[in-house]
Amino acid sequence: MKLEFQGHNERYTVEQSLLNLFPGEFPVYGTVGPEDENWAVISCREEGEELVVTTKLSCRGKSASSRYAATLSGTDYEREGRRRHSVGTGFFLAYRELTGNTPPWGMLTGVRPDKLVTEALQRGRTPEEARTLLEGDYFVTPRRAALALETGTEAFEAAKALGPRDIAVYIGIPFCPTRCAYCSFVSQSVEKSLSLVEPYVDALEAEIKAGGRMVQEMGLNVRCLYMGGGTPTTLTAPQLDRVLGTFESAFGPALERCGEITVEAGRPDTITAEKLAVLKAHGVYRVSVNPQTMEEQVLCAIGRRHSPGDIESAMELTAHCGFSHVNMDLIAGLPEDGVEGFRRSLDRCLSFETDNITVHTLALKKGSRILLESSSIPGPETVGQMLEYAEPALRRAGYAPYYLYRQKYMSGSFENIGWTRPGGACLYNIYIMSELCSILSFGAGGSTKMVDPVRRIIRRRFNPKYPKEYVERPEKALSNQADFAAFYS
Repeated sequence: MKLEFQGHNERYTVEQSLLNLFPGEFPVYGTVGPEDENWAVISCREEGEELVVTTKLSCRGKSASSRYAATLSGTDYEREGRRRHSVGTGFFLAYRELTGNTPPWGMLTGVRPDKLVTEALQRGRTPEEARTLLEGDYFVTPRRAALALETGTEAFEAAKALGPRDIAVYIGIPFCPTRCAYCSFVSQSVEKSLSLVEPYVDALEAEIKAGGRMVQEMGLNVRCLYMGGGTPTTLTAPQLDRVLGTFESAFGPALERCGEITVEAGRPDTITAEKLAVLKAHGVYRVSVNPQTMEEQVLCAIGRRHSPGDIESAMELTAHCGFSHVNMDLIAGLPEDGVEGFRRSLDRCLSFETDNITVHTLALKKGSRILLESSSIPGPETVGQMLEYAEPALRRAGYAPYYLYRQKYMSGSFENIGWTRPGGACLYNIYIMSELCSILSFGAGGSTKMVDPVRRIIRRRFNPKYPKEYVERPEKALSNQADFAAFYS
């Protein structure tokens, strides 16, 4: 879509709105001419403290326009924020006039829609005022605003228990038995990269040891550990034992307040009694068994080499080991799935009586096999029907939403929601999604996030992306740790 700006250069705001509201359209900049079919002209006019945004929009043979006025006041930072919001609002109103459609999350384009609720509550606003903010200023539908109020309140309460030197730790294992069709994560099939696994574990141990020394020297407290991937249980039982043992010994006294250790067991075809015994011996608090679907043909379509029966067996093993908390993941919108198939999958997961179920919406990620092979996937209306079944079914079974997030290119512009029974919330998920504290990440593709909630500062450092590069460049991870230490100096 051709984009023309008049009186401003709020490129990022308009780009994000375009990608959110018009999937498949990409920005091109310049003066709109008669030859252009899909275009938008966004004009800003300021007179004193009044800002007027006029948007003219033409797409797929239809045209619409909007006019939005706002008052600019406060500091330069606050005025700039209001200007960005006004430009986004003007574009959204023109889109709504053009299509007659209001997306579930309105004009919000970010990953964390409920962060607005958490921040409003921290400023002393009431829950009702926070909800009105979403519906009135951002055009979020009442149902989604209610969800955001629930999860944003959970984050608000979790933040109260965090001290200024409390952090979380993430350990990444970027290997899987096979690569799922929907996946674009930096994970490698073990069958293609078996020779990398052992040197990767060696490099990971070295990084964890250095990180543990740094955390102790800085007087930081680890509140939780999350081991994800990939699929951590792709490692052998002895390798899992090495990594978790190294973590325990390296961090020592910094773990005195660590009340939560989570490992994504994930793929049922990697779960064995021996591996679960190792996790249990190291005090793992929660495991995830992620079927994504209980439908045989859907498992085949996404490239999984296990059956619904393997999921049943994995759940029996975890129940026998007696983990305090177990999570199951499902994805709405997978290839070859339908509303009835998704309902059967959710109902079967509910029958296991786990205290956590996460319902994802399929995100059409660049580089995934689904896009590369043009797989047949359910449309947004079908996905919406899946989610409409999930919420009341989960609530009837005693679950409530405790964290949510969005991704780019999600089917129907919906969301991912973690559901829990009372007392089962995973703090790590709340911390990272609501950016409540720093996350120190280890492993290939690790994203370390340094958070100062008082000064509202967030900085990021990234480890080498691929396992081979990670093994060959240990100095990059050490440099990231030095920056982490400097942040707390």
